[in-house]
Amino acid sequence: IDLTSKETGTFTPAVPIEPGTVVSRRQQRQGRIGLPPSGWKTDVYDVFVFDAHEPAKFMKDVSTISGPAVLPPRWAMGYMQSHRTLEDDAQIVNIADTFRKKQIPVDAVIYLGTGFTPRGWNTNQPSFKFNHGVFKREPKEVLSDLHARHVKVVVHMIPWDRDRLETLHGSIPPKSGETVDRHHIASYWKEHNGLVDTGVDAWWPDEGDWFSFHERMKRHQLYYEGPLSKTPNVRPWSLHRNGHLGVARYGGWIWSGDTHASFKTLEAQIAVGINHSLSLSPFWGSDIGGFYPTQDLTGELYARWFQFAAFTSSFRGHGRTWQMRLPWGWGLDNMGPKESNTPPLESELNNPKIEPIAKKYAELRYQLLSYNYTLAWEARTTGMPMMRSMWLHYPTDPKVRSIGDQYLWGRDLLIAPVYKKGATKRDVYLPAGKWYDWWTGKAETGGRIAERSVDLATMPIYVRGGAIVPVDPIRQYTGQKVDEPTTLKIYRGANGKYTLYDDDGISLGYLKGDSVQTLIKWDDAAKTLSIEPASKQTATRAFQVELIPDGVTKEIQYTGQPLELKF
Repeated sequence: IDLTSKETGTFTPAVPIEPGTVVSRRQQRQGRIGLPPSGWKTDVYDVFVFDAHEPAKFMKDVSTISGPAVLPPRWAMGYMQSHRTLEDDAQIVNIADTFRKKQIPVDAVIYLGTGFTPRGWNTNQPSFKFNHGVFKREPKEVLSDLHARHVKVVVHMIPWDRDRLETLHGSIPPKSGETVDRHHIASYWKEHNGLVDTGVDAWWPDEGDWFSFHERMKRHQLYYEGPLSKTPNVRPWSLHRNGHLGVARYGGWIWSGDTHASFKTLEAQIAVGINHSLSLSPFWGSDIGGFYPTQDLTGELYARWFQFAAFTSSFRGHGRTWQMRLPWGWGLDNMGPKESNTPPLESELNNPKIEPIAKKYAELRYQLLSYNYTLAWEARTTGMPMMRSMWLHYPTDPKVRSIGDQYLWGRDLLIAPVYKKGATKRDVYLPAGKWYDWWTGKAETGGRIAERSVDLATMPIYVRGGAIVPVDPIRQYTGQKVDEPTTLKIYRGANGKYTLYDDDGISLGYLKGDSVQTLIKWDDAAKTLSIEPASKQTATRAFQVELIPDGVTKEIQYTGQPLELKF
């Protein structure tokens, strides 16, 4: 590989490199690439060569270079609802009330900024002042009302202050010798502090496609170190349109940008998510339904995209004609603010089938909260993303290498989104081994393509034989206390081993080891489950254990001491 360029950027070999082969290609510039303001040299490059013979080992090795992902707050694992054009300050509170009344789980609302919408939360971009044409009450009161409903608040901003962003420098807090001027990130962050005092919980700094590598890195750093300077023991969360290797160490989540509403786009998003997740950026998502409405934006497309999004890190409804992005928006018989020259067809505006489907998959997302939160911890400790290419776990199976329309959600769940209009069946490739249909419990033999019948409410999900899957009671928000135990679903057919992770879900205590890790093992031949602590800290926890396909269940009380349960 030719590394002689004097500029920073992306190096891409012309063809796949075989062992012992040298391939040369000039550096390819991606957009506008510029040098950082000062302090960097470009005449010497660090080249890392990884001796990894398994994909999982490679992901782990690269993560040691890029830096481990930080854990998100637990609430980020829930559903987030965005808006666009606001009527008044009561509108979003009323939407939060509707979620609670309909018992559709939600954890956060997103206030879009004025500029890309005529009536957003702020006066204009990049202003930090609330729009009093929308907020008749004090914004702090409105946000307090949302917090009382256990709903977090995310604000969207557009970085139009280009002259300033291009020259951002420094760290938060400032290090010795740094000049804290208008262009220091600590100075820029101070302008956000009033929003934190008002009750803003998290950030969506939009755009930035034209940013250089340095600008992107500084912005990700800004929205991690900045919030910690104001609330030192609260995990930051931010959503970005673009990133770089190492973005996960600043807590940056990525979404795929402004896509068009179509089944073809939905199909493409599956491959985009798989490939993105291979780049050591484990937290990714898309706009449910596609951002730009078209006449392909139907209840069917929304339902299919919602199903897919429930198995991506960022589970978020957003887009123009935003009322149609509400789970119940397809039953209102009107689309709300039009915002498009190609709106959905009026014949699609009253489809009573859609809301129950959205509710079903939102509930499933929350039932898998323990599983998903453990995946976030695995992303930190192993470099493995939540959304995984089949190749990561089946590297010797040549059939999985070209599959871009199904993926693994963690190690044990195989997700096959339905992306064809009017589909009544879905072909799913099952790797070797035993697999179980999530919905029916039916066992399937792997090493073949299974044809799964589907109705609009069904997205195929398969579970690997030998899997141990924690399934929680349904919650209305991630922090809700529930009395029912977590169910450990044991899928028979192979021995199983699973480490369940938990912590307080919000603080930085996990960086000091404040967490509970529980090792759960299944001996299939002996029909024995063993549970033991895998960390210094332990916790008492009730479990219901269910064997599949046997249908046998038992309840246990785990006290932090090793135990065995025979069936």
